[in-house]
Amino acid sequence: MTHSRRSILATGLALPGLALPSLARAQAGFPDRPLRLICPYSAGGSADATARMLAEPMGAILGQPVIVENRPGGGATLGAGVVAHAAPDGYTMLYGTPAPQIINPHLMRSLPYDPVKDFAPISGVKRAPNLLVVHPGLPVTDLASLIALAKARPGVLTFASSGIGSSSHLAGEMLKHMAGIDILHVPYRGTSAALTDLLSGTVSMALDTLSILLPQARAGNLRAIGVTTPERSALAPDLPALAESLPGFDAAPFNYLATTAGTPPAVIARLNAAAVAVLSNPAFMARMEAQGEVAMPSTPEELDATIRAESARWKQVIDAAGIHIE
Repeated sequence: MTHSRRSILATGLALPGLALPSLARAQAGFPDRPLRLICPYSAGGSADATARMLAEPMGAILGQPVIVENRPGGGATLGAGVVAHAAPDGYTMLYGTPAPQIINPHLMRSLPYDPVKDFAPISGVKRAPNLLVVHPGLPVTDLASLIALAKARPGVLTFASSGIGSSSHLAGEMLKHMAGIDILHVPYRGTSAALTDLLSGTVSMALDTLSILLPQARAGNLRAIGVTTPERSALAPDLPALAESLPGFDAAPFNYLATTAGTPPAVIARLNAAAVAVLSNPAFMARMEAQGEVAMPSTPEELDATIRAESARWKQVIDAAGIHIE
């Protein structure tokens, strides 16, 4: 995504409360060197792609390049640890998914950082719905009939995930918990492997990335049941939200930006203003929508509240399922 610095600044300044010039005066000289955006996943994935979409226009606003560094490993704990232990000056940011601060504290016995005390929130980035699909050989057409079949065949139906503790795994566990059904989890090493077995009918269903599964459903290779956001997706408005049949169901992972705890408030405000300007840009929002995702810029305070609420919500699911990783 490319924009001139002037056009991006204009977009940001048109938004209420950004006041970029005053923020610049409040923290004179920041930034005066390149910034790092740590992505705790390998290059080529969804998180990496969005991090790179953000980095270039944020750098244009800040006047210094924002360089994406991929630090995969440890279920995102390696990359998160880099940010947690960096200098508290705002030059090192985390491209966060639910794993580092929301899921891993309840999933893992120990972490190389404190998920609350070691990070400072900057802004939300996006919410990315998953899609519940079933193999077309399964005699169901909607969530109600799927739940009825699962209750009639307890422990027989299976759901694939991209790995233990992944968003696709936890979405399935939430479905089990809220619908009161017994379906067997089958973890894979990534979405591609899970999709292969789903297409062959080796597993019954999956709740995974909308943009990956929707084309298969449109082609008739899978049957779409519904999206995991509380509302319908603009990418597939004909598909119901699972919450329409199962009130309160919300299993759409969100991404965000954070930095090291102790970073000066004026620096965080500067980073927040740059991020919000990019995320509120119509062209950026359109790119998100084309992928079935929704941009979600926020204040640091709003992001902090969201992280705390999501952590409490997913703790219930993880504890109920008895999921733990040593």
